[in-house]
Amino acid sequence: MESGNVVVGHRVPWNKGKLTGQTLPLKFREIRAIRTRLQMASNVGEFAMFNPAIDSELRACDLTRLQVQDVHRGSHVAFRATVMQQKTRQPV
Repeated sequence: MESGNVVVGHRVPWNKGKLTGQTLPLKFREIRAIRTRLQMASNVGEFAMFNPAIDSELRACDLTRLQVQDVHRGSHVAFRATVMQQKTRQPV
């Protein structure tokens, strides 16, 4: 029995040579630039999600659970909204 020459290539990890772990927080000028671009693009939905994400430092799982009723009172937008964090069970 002859076995063919089978070449087994090494699998390269997706993060080889890349920095992993926690990243540095955004600088104020970077936040302002993102807000400006979202306003100029008239992207109201993403702008409405970006502001509470930056201002309250909520996790993504808590932000996606937000509903219109959480920030809208009658015909006015609420100045403050209390959100219970899912993982730590602390109000923000």
